[in-house]
Amino acid sequence: MVRITVNGTVLEVPEGKSVLECCLDAGIYIPHLCHHKDLPENGSCRLCIVEVEGEKSPVASCMLKAEEGLTVTTDSSRIRHLRELAMELLLAGHPEDCSTCPKYGNCELQTLIQYIGASNTRMKHRTKGFRTIEENPLMTHDMNRCVLCGRCVRACQDLRGVGVLDYRKKGLETYVGTLHEKLLKDADCRFCTACAEVCPTGTIRLKKREATENAAKEDVAVPCRFACPAHTDIPRYIRFVKEGNYDAAAAVIREKVPFPAVLGYICNHLCELSCKRKDVNEAMSIRNIKRFAAEHDTGLYWKGKQKQLPDTGKKVCVVGGGPAGLTAAYYLRKQGHQVTVKEALPEVGGMMRYGIPAYRLPRDVIRDEVEVITEAGVKLECNAKVQDPKALLNEYDAVLMAVGAHVGTKLPIEGSDLPGVLLNIDFLRKAAMELPTDMGKKVIVLGGGNVAFDCARTAKRLGAEEIHLACLEAREAMTADDEEIEQAQEEGIFVHPAQSFERITGTDHVTGVDFMNVLGFHFDENRRAITEKEEGSEHHIDADTVIFAVGQRPELDEACGLELFRGSYLVCEAGRSATTTPGIFGAGDAVYGTKSVIEAIEAGRKAASEIDIFLGGDGDITEKLAPEQNPDPYIGKVEGFGYLERQQPETDSAEMRQDNFRLFDHGLSDCSACKEAERCLQCDLVLKISPPRLWGDVTKEKEVVAE
Repeated sequence: MVRITVNGTVLEVPEGKSVLECCLDAGIYIPHLCHHKDLPENGSCRLCIVEVEGEKSPVASCMLKAEEGLTVTTDSSRIRHLRELAMELLLAGHPEDCSTCPKYGNCELQTLIQYIGASNTRMKHRTKGFRTIEENPLMTHDMNRCVLCGRCVRACQDLRGVGVLDYRKKGLETYVGTLHEKLLKDADCRFCTACAEVCPTGTIRLKKREATENAAKEDVAVPCRFACPAHTDIPRYIRFVKEGNYDAAAAVIREKVPFPAVLGYICNHLCELSCKRKDVNEAMSIRNIKRFAAEHDTGLYWKGKQKQLPDTGKKVCVVGGGPAGLTAAYYLRKQGHQVTVKEALPEVGGMMRYGIPAYRLPRDVIRDEVEVITEAGVKLECNAKVQDPKALLNEYDAVLMAVGAHVGTKLPIEGSDLPGVLLNIDFLRKAAMELPTDMGKKVIVLGGGNVAFDCARTAKRLGAEEIHLACLEAREAMTADDEEIEQAQEEGIFVHPAQSFERITGTDHVTGVDFMNVLGFHFDENRRAITEKEEGSEHHIDADTVIFAVGQRPELDEACGLELFRGSYLVCEAGRSATTTPGIFGAGDAVYGTKSVIEAIEAGRKAASEIDIFLGGDGDITEKLAPEQNPDPYIGKVEGFGYLERQQPETDSAEMRQDNFRLFDHGLSDCSACKEAERCLQCDLVLKISPPRLWGDVTKEKEVVAE
C-alpha cells in the first residue's frame, strides 16, 4: 500500500492501481467515459484528467498509477475548461436527440453532460451518415451515436477474447465494426452481449424482448432462467455439462426440483421458448441437456448431503401424490415436519404415472425419483382416497390439497353421451394400468394439446387401425409440442387443425363426427369459445370411438367441505396457497387448472414454504448442493458459432415404435450433449460485468462509508 494525496486528503491505496479507481473507491468522483472497471484502459476520452504536482500538463487519471507521495488535484478552473472542451468535441459528432434516444434515462453520456455542464453549441455539428444495422440478432448497431470510447472493442477483444469488433475507417470517419462489414453471425460473434452492456451511449444496444421488457435486469439477461417456473439456473448446469461435470449439473437442477429425470423426459420446456439462441438460429435443447445430466448423475454432490432440519413434532398430510403434492411433501420433510401423502390410486405420481404414456416417460424413472422422496422420510399411503379434508385436521397440524385434475370434460354437443365416447383421463389411466379401454378400431380424438396426442398415440399402440385428431386451433396455434405433432403424423395419425365439432353421429353407438372448417376463433370474457365457420364446409369422418381431450378438472365437489369456484377448483387467498379454511392449503392443478409438471413442482415448493411458516418455520426451503462455479469470462472465438445446429436426440423410427410402449426417444449421446452445451450463449456472464459508476452513485458510496 502507498499513500497519495487527493484534493488535500491523504488516501492509503494499492500501489500501481489507477488514480481514477482509487478516487472512485474513496468516494471522490472524477468524470470518465472510456474507463470501465473490467476493461483495460485506453485514456481516449480525456474527461478524467487531473493535475499532478510536478507535472506541467493535466494527466488522464485512468492511466496514472498510484505511487508513494503522489499529489493530485481533481478539480480546478483549468480542469473544468479542458473537460468541457473534451465533452464538446465528443458531442460534435453525436445526434442531438436525447429525448427520443432509446437510451434516454440510462445514458452515461447524458449524465456526464449534466455533470460537466457542456453543450454542443460552440462546435460545428457533423452528421456521420451511418446506416443503423438491425439485421443482427439480439443487438442494434447505430454508429451515429458512437463517441469512440472503445469500450465495446475492449470488451470483445480483451474481456471475451472473441475479437469480432475493431476500429474501421469510412472516409474521414472512424467507427467500430466487423471485418469487411460482415454481420455478427458471419463474423463468428458469440452473442454474449458484453459490447452492449458496456456501451455508454446506446450505440450498441439490446433489442427489446417483449416477454421480459418490464422484468428485472437479471431476468432480461437470462430469459431461460426467468421463464422456468422453478427458476432453475439453466446456464450454470449447461456449463457444467460442457465441462463434463455431470454430477454438478444434476446437483444444480436438484437445488430447485426433486424430479430432474422426469423433467428431462417430459418438461414442456418454457425455457426454450425464451432462449436467446433461437434468435441466432435454433433454441438450446435445454430439456435434453437436463435429461442427459440426470441420467449421468451418481449423486456425488447431493446424496446424503441434502438439507434436513431437526424434527419439529408438527405433522402434515398431503392429499394427492402427483408432482405438486410430492414436491411439497419432500420440502416439508426437509424442514423437519412429519409428512404423510395420501394417494387415491394404487401408485403415486399423479399424471406423471397415469396420464403420460410409458413410451414418453418410463415408469422406473418415476419410481427412482419417488424413492428419493421416501428416503427423506415422507410416508406414502396409496389407495387412500380422502373424502373429508377438514377431518384430517384432527390428526394433522396442516393439510395440503394437491389432488390434481383427474376428471375429463366433455363438450356439450349432440351425441356426447353415446356409447363409444371416452374421456382422455379415463382412457390414459386404463391404458397405463393395462385395463380394457373399450376402444374400437376407428378413433377420433377431439383436442389439440399434448394430452390429445398422448391419447391418439396411445390408441395407435393399442391397435387402432385408423386415428384422426381434430382441434379448433389452426396448426400454428395448436398447444401441443411441434415434435409431438410431427411424431404422431409419422406414426400415421391424421391431424385436422381448425375444425369445429358439430355433432357426434350415431344412435346406439358412435358412428363418426361431423365437422366444419374454422376460419377463426377466440374465447370471450366468460371463457366461451367464439368460432367463425366457413359456410358450406360441412364434412364427416367415420369412427366407432371418440375421445374427448379438451381439458380436465379436479374431482372435488361441495361434499369436500371446502370453498370452491367453477364447481370443482379450490379457492385460495390471492397469490397464496392458503384456502379459506385455516390449516388447509391448496396447490397444483386443483387450484389453477391443468398446467405442466414443472409448474406443479413450483406450486408445491411455494405451498411447502407457506405451510412451513404456518407451522412456525422460516419458510426458507432453499439449499445449496452444487459446487461453486466461477466461469471464465474469456470465452474465445468459435468458428461458425452462429450456425452451430441444435443437436437432435436419437429416436426409433415410426415403424419400430408405433405398436409398443417402449421408450423410443433415447436422448442425446455423450458427444451430442457436449456439442449442444457448446452452443449456449452463456447469457449469465453479462451479469458479472461491473455496472457503470456515475457521479450520483459515487456520492452515495461515500455517504455509506461515512455512516
